[in-house]
Amino acid sequence: MTVFWSIIAAIFIFGFLILVHEAGHYFVARRCGVAIEEFSIGMGPKIISRTSKKNGTVFSLRALPIGGYVAMVGETEESDEEGALSSKPVWQRFLVFAAGATVNLLVGFLIVIVIVCISASQGVLASNTIAGFQEGATSSAQGGLMVGDEVIKVGGVSVHTGEELTYEITNQGDEPIDLTVIRDGEKIVLQDVCFPTFEESGVTFGNYDFYVLADKNPGFFKLLQISFYRSCSLVKMVWDSLLGLITGRFGVQTLSGPVGITAAVAETIESSGWSAMQILNYALYITAVIAINLGVFNLIPFPALDGGRLFFLLIEAVRRKKINPDIEAKINFVGIALLMTLMLFVVCKDIIGLF
Repeated sequence: MTVFWSIIAAIFIFGFLILVHEAGHYFVARRCGVAIEEFSIGMGPKIISRTSKKNGTVFSLRALPIGGYVAMVGETEESDEEGALSSKPVWQRFLVFAAGATVNLLVGFLIVIVIVCISASQGVLASNTIAGFQEGATSSAQGGLMVGDEVIKVGGVSVHTGEELTYEITNQGDEPIDLTVIRDGEKIVLQDVCFPTFEESGVTFGNYDFYVLADKNPGFFKLLQISFYRSCSLVKMVWDSLLGLITGRFGVQTLSGPVGITAAVAETIESSGWSAMQILNYALYITAVIAINLGVFNLIPFPALDGGRLFFLLIEAVRRKKINPDIEAKINFVGIALLMTLMLFVVCKDIIGLF
């Protein structure tokens, strides 16, 4: 039963995030006077569609829940039609293509604000001040970490919240790392602090061995500040994952798509014994991570992604001359083919992993 509801939730979450992404493109394009041919959620055969009597745009829902698109007049080729995207100045086209990822990042940030407010109301908003050490833990304490230390930097990365602190130790703690702490009002650098480690999918991670104090009764602006830092940490987590794939730290077995994510969520919920509020918090966190992941991923300057389109526009702005549409279309076609191949591989891997 948990798997069934996880699938329903995953469809809703991915559908919602695709919807707001494409809505970002759509509304900015409309504000810039661009004519829209179709606004589609999903790919493949149409399930339902409706044509707007006001502007002629076709709004459709398609069978395959693997993305969506906003088809604009003059998007892929030069056009003399009224409202063609190709006739708009570079800055307007830049705004149109940047809007989808921007909305995803904004949605992720707003969800993080909700998570932070819920945690604050429950008195479990984690700070970056050490409250104590886990039973039998000696690693970080032997490295000089003490109760009452406020950790402000892990390695070369500044941290401001408990979540940032634990993530950076997980990410960097497979090797000895320097910690910068505030102790009795003085900044101290603890060198080569060791943490326990654990291995997952063939990758070694650090394992924090301490507890942190709760951040009690933070004000409104402090909540916004914490939300901002946590959102930035999620963005960094996405970049760290991408860099890990490029450098070989993470293998292809660590990649997961909607199927793998849904299975992992269902397994976590089934084995946790969580309350309804804890499940809600977890669902919100997963949604925020996916939203920010979509935002960051779409801004990568890779052909066919929004970031690829933005990269071509930057080249055009520097050259003050448009790139040959046929060349750009061929490059984007290759990008789409590579992305679809990767998507098919990930889906097949996730399905095989279910058995």
